[in-house]
Amino acid sequence: MDRLQTLRIAFGKPMQISSGYRAPQHPIEAAKAKPGPHSTGRACDVVVRGSDALKLVELAIKHGFTGIGVNQKGNARFIHLDDLSSIDGRPTIWSY
Repeated sequence: MDRLQTLRIAFGKPMQISSGYRAPQHPIEAAKAKPGPHSTGRACDVVVRGSDALKLVELAIKHGFTGIGVNQKGNARFIHLDDLSSIDGRPTIWSY
């Protein structure tokens, strides 16, 4: 939360969270082989698009986020942010 708050201050705009903590029983988490970072409270998805998405990614890297997923197509545009350490080939940045 502290890292996310620091990012929000640097971003300078409100950040709408579309997905934060998910219980392990949440349908998205339950469908996974093992629960992901949302189920440990270490990830969120931020609704953002266009040049604001690029600015958020740049600031997220600067503020120590180590997992950045980019979905910038269709109506449900968001940036996934987490602070997990690199594990077994997990990319630092990816697209959906």
